Amino acid sequence: MTDLSAIVLNGTLKRTDSDDGRHSSTDVLCNQVADALRGHLVDVAPTVRVVDLNILPGVTSDEGPGDDWPDLRRRILDADILVVGTPIWLGQPSSVIKRVLERMDAFLGETDDDGRMVSADRVAVVAVVGNEDGAHHVSAELFQALVDVGFTIPAGGVTYWVGEAMHGVDYRDVDPTPEPTAQATATLAAHAAHLAAALKDNGYPSPPD
Repeated sequence: MTDLSAIVLNGTLKRTDSDDGRHSSTDVLCNQVADALRGHLVDVAPTVRVVDLNILPGVTSDEGPGDDWPDLRRRILDADILVVGTPIWLGQPSSVIKRVLERMDAFLGETDDDGRMVSADRVAVVAVVGNEDGAHHVSAELFQALVDVGFTIPAGGVTYWVGEAMHGVDYRDVDPTPEPTAQATATLAAHAAHLAAALKDNGYPSPPD
């Protein structure tokens, strides 16, 4: 298989140095996705907890002094597979992940040596956790945005868990992992690795003149 790499973005609102930041439910699912990808010989970098970084607001690739986005942007574009993990808040992806997507808006005006969007030939998948229904809505929002900025979504490109409405059980407290979520994670990893290898070996053509 073609050598593949992946980067995982955890969009939790909990900083690593918070009381329970190391036990984020989003982290649990992101780690499961990372392990599943490693099962397909994908080199997965340590998960990035985006809230720990200083990602400035804006829609360019560099918003000036103190902006951590340029380095994260480089790491995203260096990877073949992007995993976007997010909790559900008010039925939406987290504000942290929305900030990442806003910064990726710059990809629309940036091209590689073949005249394609800089994110061409890269695969993106989504992991969603929450205590209310809404995983389909959140994944739909993320899929649309990620495709807009040049990523390709594989079939079965989302894994998720949602608890009962108006209850307080978190995914980090669910043991064992529910079989539907485990199966979705396994499918996501297999399809992402397959598609990323295909695109790496035979990428999209240059845009027509």
